[in-house]
Amino acid sequence: MAINFMARGTTAPPLRAGHRRRLLLTVPALAGLGYTLSWIAGLAVPAPSPGFGATGAGIVAALSGHGPAVAAQYALTEGLPAAGIAVIAVALARTARRHGEALAARFALVAGLTAAIISAVQFGLGLALAAIPAPGPAHLLSTSIDRLDGAKMLALAVLGVAAAAMTVLPRWLRWTGIALAIAITCSGLVYLLLIAPLAVAAGPALVLLLAFMTGCGIMIGMTADPRDH
Repeated sequence: MAINFMARGTTAPPLRAGHRRRLLLTVPALAGLGYTLSWIAGLAVPAPSPGFGATGAGIVAALSGHGPAVAAQYALTEGLPAAGIAVIAVALARTARRHGEALAARFALVAGLTAAIISAVQFGLGLALAAIPAPGPAHLLSTSIDRLDGAKMLALAVLGVAAAAMTVLPRWLRWTGIALAIAITCSGLVYLLLIAPLAVAAGPALVLLLAFMTGCGIMIGMTADPRDH
């Protein structure tokens, strides 16, 4: 269902079905859907995951012979999603700014672009990890990727809070942003501190993140001012 938020004092004309379908094909909507599809495809790749606490030798042994699969997984869970995060962050910031919510726009833009940059760096480190045969560098790369994951999650938590403060977004999506901020902050601290027994905390956070990113992309497209298209 399309929800229209127009400038104060104006009346929003109803959108025709054909126009609503075109809004679903906007860049933010496609980025939100693509983000989730990319993650699902990445998780489906049969690549080994050494996990926290693995030694350098253990990491090399686990990844040996799986270089292409590991590289593909990093491309789908870090590389492509980096672009999706950037698009959604910019779209959220533009939407908030257009409705007079400058502070939320600023936080969304900075936090989202920070998370996108970290994700892109993780992609590069993942490609290096997939190809390196030495235990020492492999351990350093793996640990760095995990800690960067924690930092990225904390940035995404700020993005969730910023979105929750945007009155232009529907209430269900704002509550999703709050839930995401709480869950992904816990998960981010686990990854930042490499607390292996609590690594399962990433599961609920990922589900909320996928729902949030896809929801933001679609709703930004559905609530866009027709004059912008």
